[in-house]
Amino acid sequence: MINFSLNRRQVLKTLGVITGTAFLKIPALATGKSIKASPDFKYSLNMSTIRGQNLGFIKELEIASKAGFRSVEIWIDTFQTYLQNGGSTAEAKRIVDGLGLEIENAIGFAKWIVDDDGTRGAGLSQLQNEMELLAQIGCKRIAAPPMGANSFNAPIIDLNIITERYLGILKMGEQTGVIPMLEMWGSSPNLKKISQVLYVVTESGHKDARVLLDTFHIFKGGSSFDSTAFVGSAAMDVFHVNDYPAGILPAKISEPDRIYPGDGIAPLRQMLKTIKNPKKPVIISLEVFNQRYYQQDALLVAQTGLAKMKAVTDGL
Repeated sequence: MINFSLNRRQVLKTLGVITGTAFLKIPALATGKSIKASPDFKYSLNMSTIRGQNLGFIKELEIASKAGFRSVEIWIDTFQTYLQNGGSTAEAKRIVDGLGLEIENAIGFAKWIVDDDGTRGAGLSQLQNEMELLAQIGCKRIAAPPMGANSFNAPIIDLNIITERYLGILKMGEQTGVIPMLEMWGSSPNLKKISQVLYVVTESGHKDARVLLDTFHIFKGGSSFDSTAFVGSAAMDVFHVNDYPAGILPAKISEPDRIYPGDGIAPLRQMLKTIKNPKKPVIISLEVFNQRYYQQDALLVAQTGLAKMKAVTDGL
């Protein structure tokens, strides 16, 4: 098996997390009346939110469960480190089930989309191995971002070619039972807009085709938040929720500027109301990379995030 785990610093550098610092205060936990969860949404913790505390795979799961989450998104490299240190998929599955959690999605960075045949072939092998591992722990989905085609000077890949390549990994998903969700990255020349990922999933014609959108990336890539109305309910299972402060232009904003939902100026309530699905709850997953949050107690950060998510969805 190919060792395809990423060094944490490499991953964060790729995402732009260590290129800046968000000088934002962590909001206090809400006091007084408890806000109930909305039945229209499943609240998930993306482990990026507490990744900077370096807790490790099992401790991250324990924190999520203790904070009140029942759904999580894991990171592939953290999971692989756990396996390399003596853990097993069977043990991980028992722990996940025992904590009352569902692993809704995994964050990976396979280079499935690139033009170079050798690099793409290695990326497809990586993705296949990741899907097989994830299936063993009950993970249902994996992110498929434009990794390798996301640098500022990367060549633009024709959307019809991307569609063919996405169809290829959807077929891998059929075999493994793990759906690759086409992730939009607003900082990438490729798949930076809602219209582009919608084109690919629509042209694929595949029943499992899904988009993975994100508040930050919608703003960063210059899409209109109103465009979320064009995303059919069948195409969206998971939405990455976060917020951003006033006074930062899309060209200047970076990953560490993400803040808790409701603490910034993103039109979250309007957008979440738009993407609600009467047939099934939408999984909204808290994904931030805030350096100030990383200096705080992980449980407090997770609890604060869940409270903020419930507040944003209250009454929708």
